[in-house]
Amino acid sequence: MTAVVLFIVGVLIVAIGIALSIALHEVGHLLPAKLFNVRVTKYMIGFGPTLWSKRKGETEYGFKAVPLGGFVSMVGMYPPNVSDGSVRPSSTGMFQTLASEARSVAHEEVRPEDHNRVFYKLPVWKKIIIMLGGPAMNLLIGLVLTAVLLMGFGTAQATTTISDVSKCQVKSGETVDPNSSACVPTPAAAAGLLPGDTIKTFDGKAVTGWDELTSWIRASAGRSVQISVLRNGQEVNTTVTPVLSARPVVGSDGQAQKNADGTTKTAEVGFLGIGPTQAMVPQGPEAVLPAAGQQISQVAGVVFNLPARVVGVAKAAFSSEPRDPNGPISVVGVGRVAGEISAMETIPVSTRLAALIGILAGLNFALAVFNLVPLLPLDGGHVAGALYEGARRQIARWFGKRDPGPFDIAKLLPLTYVVAIALMAMSALLIYADIVKPVNIF
Repeated sequence: MTAVVLFIVGVLIVAIGIALSIALHEVGHLLPAKLFNVRVTKYMIGFGPTLWSKRKGETEYGFKAVPLGGFVSMVGMYPPNVSDGSVRPSSTGMFQTLASEARSVAHEEVRPEDHNRVFYKLPVWKKIIIMLGGPAMNLLIGLVLTAVLLMGFGTAQATTTISDVSKCQVKSGETVDPNSSACVPTPAAAAGLLPGDTIKTFDGKAVTGWDELTSWIRASAGRSVQISVLRNGQEVNTTVTPVLSARPVVGSDGQAQKNADGTTKTAEVGFLGIGPTQAMVPQGPEAVLPAAGQQISQVAGVVFNLPARVVGVAKAAFSSEPRDPNGPISVVGVGRVAGEISAMETIPVSTRLAALIGILAGLNFALAVFNLVPLLPLDGGHVAGALYEGARRQIARWFGKRDPGPFDIAKLLPLTYVVAIALMAMSALLIYADIVKPVNIF
């Protein structure tokens, strides 16, 4: 019963975090719009029927029934359809009708006194600031959460305290019964090292970190070395002789390097047969930006390859193929992962809380990057439209031509609907896959 309650708590924490992230994303649009004197009629969290709302000044604030996203309504999002009288403002064609209807909706709340408070009349740079406000807010949230995670909780790092001692020397992929005659003791087992020992010196040198110790062990194959450990408050001295063993070559990113044929690259180095304990070590402020940049880079890679990754999810959902643990997941999958983490009673509460904060930080970075894709209805599509408007106005000035005026982004609504339908279909697929074949991260 406790596990069920903890699972629900984890889901609720992430759900509330996502809702707040969405709300603050829209605040990122709201504040610069009001700063630039655009009349904002609505600030809503969710879609569909309104559950609750309250008007403050000229803006209605509220919540809607479907808590997936949010929006800010600004008067005059689209410029009016200019007609010289000889050309019909719209035709019976579906695409033209869609654009005409969009302009009609955009201007239905424009009052005579709003003549200079419409969005489409803003300078290009102000339009860009308003539309980038949402992603910028998500980046800020992700950065703050990353700082809390790294500086408050820290990162798991190997310590010089031994967590386990291998009893037998075995080759990769093989197993040996430790009670059989085939078991050749590892140097650590032969020297009497025990889990819980903290290594103080190696070959007469003070040990200050696990990576440093590992490099000394790897360079000491076949040579007897004095080692001292702290055991139950007492210093214990012994001698170890690292054996030559083929071990994976690890790069600066901490990952095993690969040969040209895809196999793991190995090298003959010294080996003791010990593993380190892990401890959460708080980081300084200088670690925050690199960590955030790495997350953003990883998210950008997923977004860039999203079509191929979604195809992979579809194949896994409707076949026996496994899910890619690094592939996209839906809010259902995120909630399940959060619940599973929260329910792991064998892990300290602080570690579980840190994991949930890390999930929310990653989600905010994902929201920021995804919204920058230059397609409507995403924020990046509006930014692309504003940049196009600025470019054609500049070109007109260069050639001494008449100002072409604001770019009518309503003409792109047919493409917008196609993208919106594709996004809904992708969301439905990911939710289905997360139900029938969830990602296993443990």
